[in-house]
Amino acid sequence: MNRKSQQKFDRLFTLNIPILAMLIFTLFPLYWTINTAFKQEGEIVQRPLSYLPVSPTIDNFVTAWTNVGFSTYFKNSLLVGVCTVLIVLVLSTLSGYALSRYKFKGKRPFLLMLLCTQFIPRSMLIIPLFIIFKNMGLISNPLSLIITYAAVEIPFTTVLMNGFISNVPRELEEAAMIDGCNRLQAIRHVIFPLLIPGIVATSVFTFIYTWNEFLLALMLTNQQGRFTLPVGLSYMMGEFNINYGALAAGSVIALIPAIILFAYAQKHLVNGMGGAVKG
Repeated sequence: MNRKSQQKFDRLFTLNIPILAMLIFTLFPLYWTINTAFKQEGEIVQRPLSYLPVSPTIDNFVTAWTNVGFSTYFKNSLLVGVCTVLIVLVLSTLSGYALSRYKFKGKRPFLLMLLCTQFIPRSMLIIPLFIIFKNMGLISNPLSLIITYAAVEIPFTTVLMNGFISNVPRELEEAAMIDGCNRLQAIRHVIFPLLIPGIVATSVFTFIYTWNEFLLALMLTNQQGRFTLPVGLSYMMGEFNINYGALAAGSVIALIPAIILFAYAQKHLVNGMGGAVKG
């Protein structure tokens, strides 16, 4: 075997086959969920299993959206996600700017503390958060989830925005201030347009977290009309009966916004994360 053939052989077994195995392992559950969503109920449980729908149907999607109440869950998740993203963007941008542009005592320990908050298990927050929001009368109120998700995400997104803003030259901001802008105007007209990749990256990560989060949403909502998508999915699994078709269809519905969001924002995500690493 010559050197070129040996290199191809080595590449096949060290790169191509492991990547293919990883893709199969990762994508097969997704394929099976979509496959199940388009099957009729009898076909789902029949043996032997069929790897493609024999008689494709959209009845499972209709059932999930109308009968099970997924339209309500979808609206709740969208409301919580959008509001959380807006709050996180404003606060993390301003705090990231302060960390990037100002020098003050304890700056590095403060940044370290922000990062360390990501090590705290979310389950530790359930009891104190439940007590706080119960006393405030906000159980089963979207505001409780918005406040919680924003508090959880702001430390991490602040560190991200600090990295993005640090890559913007100070000279541009100083030139704008010489031309008559105050600091907030300089941020708005000079810094903000250059932060679009970072803003998109931060928004996507925050939205996906709020869209998929289950544990806190389960503990802070006890009315079916207030459920978010993950909680609504969990309540479709009964003690004695599970509608697998509707459950799979609901999972596909929950997955669609995330796929569309990543497909639209992938270019900005790559640029944004590159900026965070450089910062």
